[in-house]
Amino acid sequence: MANLRLQKAILEAVENQLRADDPPETKQTFDRLLREGYSEDDAMKLIGRAVATDIYEVLSNKKPFDKERYIKALKELP
Repeated sequence: MANLRLQKAILEAVENQLRADDPPETKQTFDRLLREGYSEDDAMKLIGRAVATDIYEVLSNKKPFDKERYIKALKELP
């Protein structure tokens, strides 16, 4: 149950980034993934991995949010 809530929260964060175009790299990555043949759902989940990784860095390693680290993770998605 907690995993489903976490997944939903992460996908909601992705949706918010896309809607706000902040950072713009999220939308650029989403569009790139669609062009590469990923479904919208799969593209959202892939971007969600980058969000989850950054959340892990912030919480587990006590690192502040680093926009450049996040953008790098987006660019490294398949």
